[in-house]
Amino acid sequence: MNEEEKMIPQNQSAFYIDTFRPEDAEGIVRLFRSVYGEGYPIRLFYDREAIIAANREGSYISIVARTPDGQVIGVSPLYRSSPYRGLYEVGVGLVLKDYRNSGASKATLSYLFNEFVPKNPQIEELFGEAVCNHVFMQKTIPPSMHKETAIEVALMPAEAYTTEKSAQGRVAVLDAFRCYVTKPHQIFLPPVYEEILGRTYSRLDYDRTIDISEVELPSSSQTRAELQIFDFARVARIAVEHAGSDFAARISELESNARAKNVIVFQVWLNLAEPWVGGAAELLREKGYFYGGALPRWFDSDGLLMQKTDCDPDFENIILYADFSKELLEFIQRDRKQLY
Repeated sequence: MNEEEKMIPQNQSAFYIDTFRPEDAEGIVRLFRSVYGEGYPIRLFYDREAIIAANREGSYISIVARTPDGQVIGVSPLYRSSPYRGLYEVGVGLVLKDYRNSGASKATLSYLFNEFVPKNPQIEELFGEAVCNHVFMQKTIPPSMHKETAIEVALMPAEAYTTEKSAQGRVAVLDAFRCYVTKPHQIFLPPVYEEILGRTYSRLDYDRTIDISEVELPSSSQTRAELQIFDFARVARIAVEHAGSDFAARISELESNARAKNVIVFQVWLNLAEPWVGGAAELLREKGYFYGGALPRWFDSDGLLMQKTDCDPDFENIILYADFSKELLEFIQRDRKQLY
C-alpha cells in the first residue's frame, strides 16, 4: 500500500474547506510527495515544521480541503513572491489524485477568491502562475475573475513533473492577476511594447494613467536591483526597483553571478512607474531579453517582465486555453525572433 492509499480511505468522498491548522502540515507533505515525489523545488513543502512556521508567520497562508476525519486531500497556498507585500501569489495548488473529479480544487479556490481574500484587506491583489503543459488550471482563470498578462517561458524544469510524467521539457507558466484593492497611479509604456501593453491594460479593470516612456535613463543615480536564484529550477530573477546610469553594467554583473551558479533562465522585472523604463527595456533587448508581459502592482506600481533563456523555449508544446493568451504567446515569439 502506497502513501496515498494510506492517507485516504477509498470509500471516503466528502470534504470541507478550511484555513490551516498545525495538524494539517503532515498531510500537506504527503500530498506533495504523492504528486511530485521528491522533485518539487520549493523544499518548504517537504518540511512539516517549516510549513507550520510559515503559516504562523503569515509568509504562507494555506487553504486546505479536508475529509471529515481531518485528512488533507487538497491545498491552495497564498504567499508573497513579489517586491510589494500587498500582492500575494496563489499557487502550488494540489489535490490528491483520487479526488481530482470531486470538485475539491474548485471549492478551495472559490472559498479563497470569494470569501477569504475579501475579508483580509491586507491582500490587495492576487496573481497566479498556471502551468502551460495542460489547460486545467488555465480554465479556472475566467471564472475566478483573473486576467492574463504575461507568459514566463521555460520556467519550470521537467524534473518537477517526473512523478506524473506530464512534461517532456521545461514548462512555461501563464501569469494572471485579480485586483481587490485599487490604487490609481501612473505608468509608462516602452514604445516598442506600447501596442501589446495597451491591449493588455484594456482588458484590466484598473485605474491607471498611461503615458509613453520618452525619457532617458537618469545620469545622476545608481541602479537598485536584487538578484534571487532558484537553484533547482536554474532560474534567476532580477528585481529592478530603480534603473540608473549604470543599469547595463549592473545587469551584466548580476547575470555573471547567476551563470556561475548554472542558471539558464533569466528574468528581469522593470518598474513601469519610471518614465525612462523604455530605455531600460531597450538596453535589455540589446542583451537578448524579450517580452514577458505586465505585472500589475509588482512594486506597488506595476512591473514589466523581460526574459531570456540559454536554452531554446519549447514553444511547440506550450498549451494555452484563452484567445488572449495565444495572442500574447505569438507576440513573445515574434519579439524573441527579432533578437536571435
